Order: sequence, then structure tokens, then C-alpha cells
Amino acid sequence: MWKFLFNTLVSRLYMSLKEELGCEDSNEDVAIFGGWRNMELVGVSGKKVFIFGFSHWKLFIKYWIENGDVCRGPFRLSKSDFWFKWRWRLSFTKNSEVYVWSYKSPIFLERFCEAKKIPLIRVEDGFLRSVDLGARHTVPLSLCFDRSGYLYFDSTGQSDLERMLQTYNFESDSVLLDRAERGIEALIESRLSKYNISIDVDIEKIYGPKIKKRILVIGQVEGDMSIVNGCDRPIDNNAFVRFVAEQNPDAQVIYKPHPEVLSGIRKKPPQSNPDDVNDVALVLKEDIALSDSFNTVDLVCTISSLAGFEALIRGIPVYCYGMPFYAGWGATLDRQICSRRTKKRSVVEIFAAAYILYPTYRNPITNQKMEFEEALKLLGELKRNSFVESEPG
Repeated sequence: MWKFLFNTLVSRLYMSLKEELGCEDSNEDVAIFGGWRNMELVGVSGKKVFIFGFSHWKLFIKYWIENGDVCRGPFRLSKSDFWFKWRWRLSFTKNSEVYVWSYKSPIFLERFCEAKKIPLIRVEDGFLRSVDLGARHTVPLSLCFDRSGYLYFDSTGQSDLERMLQTYNFESDSVLLDRAERGIEALIESRLSKYNISIDVDIEKIYGPKIKKRILVIGQVEGDMSIVNGCDRPIDNNAFVRFVAEQNPDAQVIYKPHPEVLSGIRKKPPQSNPDDVNDVALVLKEDIALSDSFNTVDLVCTISSLAGFEALIRGIPVYCYGMPFYAGWGATLDRQICSRRTKKRSVVEIFAAAYILYPTYRNPITNQKMEFEEALKLLGELKRNSFVESEPG
């Protein structure tokens, strides 16, 4: 009698948790649960994926996770919520994995996963993302899934991308390198970038006659993890612009603020005002296309922006104040040193790893997987369509 009551209580507790936590149905869950033993067997024939730190609009993630039932956790996971609810759910589920958006995972969740040997996968936007900004809730074409515990922009540890660049035998993979060379040519010709809402302009009218060395400084979102974990000392955009100007007193310094700063979308943390460096730099007031802003530039300076790599593939020298994924391999001028990065890598090899091997591409309309080449073509089509739709009349 007591055993029956106990088993019934456990079964109802599990189904209640399942409903409350938003887990999708699976074949294993249809079975009648007869107690702790059966409860532990949930997920034996397929993985269970728990996602934390994903905003409501990022529910597209369920299409990116294959062969697994998805349980959506809260955007901000409190310690009490974890202790009384999620800890038990994770403990009683075999073949479980935890996906977190970027670094939006509390330390107690990370320690629990490490102790229980539950894989924790960090998710972040890829390098060929969308037409509009992610801050405007645009579904991405590419995501990076990193199982190392670090993400590509985090120089404090070795991400899967860094490990790939350190250990992959590129010399023996001529097919990959050929793809990378063609991919670079196609990307440059397409004039596409990570985001693609920037306007095309006559840059000579904005820059004026070139009478001395021309340096382009790339702005970023202050407080972003790419700066926090990608640079060994704190610095904001304006301080970096002044640093570059002081180091190059005879050059024309041009400052390109981040699109989210120019548009006013990013409010927290407060961003430095680009107008405050008008005395040392030509500040671009509009979100000009990267491909245009690179014209006639002799050097690109960045803290850790992806735009630095987009300059590299165009043959422009790049100075990195921090340690982005493409720095430390001998392809850039670096202030910071990463002792883990001992190999010399070409721009083509870095491109092959970052744009072809590391990210996953998926069609945001059909949810079908794609290769880099297909994603680039689709992004071009999406941009052309968005341009036509935005024309008056």
C-alpha cells in the first residue's frame, strides 16, 4: 500500500514538473512511471535538452536542437528555483544536456553540471547573422554551439574555435582551404557582413581628400562580453579612440561607432557618447556599410570586433587592443598576448575555421540546415528583399 502511494506521488510529481517546466512530449514520458527507478530512465533512448538564459523571442532554438526533447528554463535562474525545481529535474534525467545563451548561466548551474558530468553548451550568434540587428529580435542564420565552456570571443580560456585553430591540420585539407578562398572572395563581392542594415555611401565625400595615413577605429557595445572577456583590461570606445589618436598623431583617425550605439537601441550599460571624441577623430554619424568604410583605409584598429577580421580578409592591416578569435596567430598586430596560441595561421585558415567549421547555419524560413555558401546566398537575397520593401511607394 505504502509503495503504491509513494509511486503514485512520484509519478504525479514528475508530470507536474514536466508541465510546469514546459518540456515537450516524448515517447519515454508516455509510459507509466513506477517510482524513482523509472524516473531515472527518462531520456534513455534520446537526449533531453534544458535551455537557460534564452529570451522569449529566442524560442527558435528548438529548431536548432536535433534528436532531443527541449525543456525551456527561465531567462534568469534563481538559486531557489534551481534548488527546489531544476536540480531534481536534471538529476533524474539521463542523457541530459544544458544549453545556455552566451554566459547567462549562474555559477551554481555550471558547478552542478560539472559535478554531475552533464554537458553544458554555450550558444552565441555566428559571424554571418542576419539583415537586421539581433537587438531587434531578428532570427539568425548562424549560431555557434561551444562545448568547451568558453565562447569564441572569450580569451580567458580555450574555446572550441581556438582549439580548432591550434590543432587542425589545414595543410592536409585542400578542399576546405579552396572553399575558404572562394568563400572570402564571395563574401567580399557580396558586401555582406554580420549585420546588414548599413547604408551604402560615397565614402570619399565623407572622408575627404586623403593627404595622410588613414586609420579606422571600430566601435563596439560597451559592457559586451567580447570586451569584458576579450580584453585583459577595461577600456571604453572613447578611451580607445583617444589611445589610437595619441599613438598616431600624424594620421587621420576615423571612428565608426557600433550600429546599436548609433541607433540608440543599446541603453544598458550606458554607452560613451561618440560626439565626445570629435576633437580627435572624424566620427561617422550614420551606420555606414563596413565594405565602404574600409575604402582608402591604411589600418583598422579594434578592441576585439569581428569587423577587424573583415578588414583582414580585404588585406588591410589590423591592430587589436584585445584578443579576438583571429588575433594571436600572426595575422594581426597585437597588444595582448595569448600564450595558448602558438601556431601561425593564415587569414584563409582562420576564415575556414570561423566561417565553415565552427558555426551551424540554418534557414530561418524553412529551418533546414545549410552550408556557409548557401547561407551567404540566402542572406544576400534577404537583404535585397528588405531593401525593396523599404523603398517608398
